[in-house]
Amino acid sequence: MHSLASIEIDRPIDEVFAYTNDNVAEWSLTVVESEVIDDLQGVGTRFRCVTEERGRRMDFLGVITVWEPPTKSAISLTGKSFDIEAEYRFDDLNGRTRVTQESTVTGKGFVRIMFFLFGWLMNKQGCDAVRKELQSLKEKLESGHVTIPRS
Repeated sequence: MHSLASIEIDRPIDEVFAYTNDNVAEWSLTVVESEVIDDLQGVGTRFRCVTEERGRRMDFLGVITVWEPPTKSAISLTGKSFDIEAEYRFDDLNGRTRVTQESTVTGKGFVRIMFFLFGWLMNKQGCDAVRKELQSLKEKLESGHVTIPRS
């Protein structure tokens, strides 16, 4: 299952990159916990995150696979039912920032069969979910009520 979405945020690229990557549990609609396990300050950093959707919690182990501040980052998440590869691209728009998220979800076991049978519907739902996540990121950053991490 593949999804792609973009949004423009009225904040500078450095701030958007830092907040997007360092404060996921604050802006995400599904990530409820995130903790670094092994901090390598970029590629190779391992972390754990917990998502919750419709009352169902899922644990993932993650690793940063791309770290190119302030223009690109990517992660790989491994879970029990599925794995996720997600990439974030950041484009400087003269003080504004375009954030593009592209992700691929690969099911395991029974979930893989469900993706095969209902992939078209799940793909649409996935794209809608990514758009909502990016809208939440935009609202948080443009609210003026967030602390932007400084590298």
